[in-house]
Amino acid sequence: MSNGVLSSVDQRTKLVGENRLELLMFQLGSRHIFAMNVFKIKEVINIPKFNSMPGSHQNLKGVMNYRGSAIPIIDIRQAIKMRGGSIGSDAHNVIITEYNRTVQGFIIGKVMNIVNTSWDTIQPPPSGMGKTNYLTAITQVEVQGKKEIVEIIDVEKVLAEIIDYDISISDKVLDKDIVNHFKDKKVLIVDDSSTARKQVRDTLEQLGITIIERKNGAEALALLQEWADAGKRPSDEILMMFTDAEMPEMDGYRLTSEVRNDPRMQDLFITLNTSLSGSFNDAMVEKVGCDRFISKFQPDMLVEVAQQRLRDFLSEN
Repeated sequence: MSNGVLSSVDQRTKLVGENRLELLMFQLGSRHIFAMNVFKIKEVINIPKFNSMPGSHQNLKGVMNYRGSAIPIIDIRQAIKMRGGSIGSDAHNVIITEYNRTVQGFIIGKVMNIVNTSWDTIQPPPSGMGKTNYLTAITQVEVQGKKEIVEIIDVEKVLAEIIDYDISISDKVLDKDIVNHFKDKKVLIVDDSSTARKQVRDTLEQLGITIIERKNGAEALALLQEWADAGKRPSDEILMMFTDAEMPEMDGYRLTSEVRNDPRMQDLFITLNTSLSGSFNDAMVEKVGCDRFISKFQPDMLVEVAQQRLRDFLSEN
């Protein structure tokens, strides 16, 4: 399967604002069907030659040369703690992905196909699965005339267990004159990945900001509408909203569009904070009306955006 199978940026932008996505479905040596969003995938290749790295994380199988750069190769089956551990002889392909401005490969089993579906068919994992699972969502897809459950992997959680994300804020970024004004200010974080929410929360709480969290666009919109219905302006309740792009039920683009189309909340400051590629999202920020775009995970950039928003808020008031 080559890059030609995957959609171009121009084609992908047509899905945005329509609350739709494309999923690449694959197996990991069992009958279970897993998926990743095509937006995150650069290429699917045959198992390449790669060099093992003694002393590296157990889920890292080695590094390979990919278009002139050395990238890590991760055993996704082992990383999500499936029974039997390593995918071993069931390995068929490597999915090359770009998350959080880094490129990595995931060893998988059989590639099935790509399906175009709607975010409102994507549901959060059942609450009974607990917090230790590695899924951001599940959905049902028809496979050979039969409805099958498809499990969407929380890649950000997988990567966070391998890469130690630093939440420290550079001294040169902190504006001492503005930081004290963050007291009593609230920020809404919207993301389906608990790992991603924690990274943003741990960063911004260092400024004294109170964090409100929601797991998807539908939950966030319900909160904003609740305030508006009670006669409160959401922009008075929170300083700003950081939202992921891809989420079950309602994505960040549709959330932004809904906010912009409601006179009661259309002035809310919205920052798209996503692991998707910059070239794709620059076009999307303009299309759906976000105020800023930040690619994950950049603590200094989060702080810079929050500080600038606070400066503007203080000057307006």
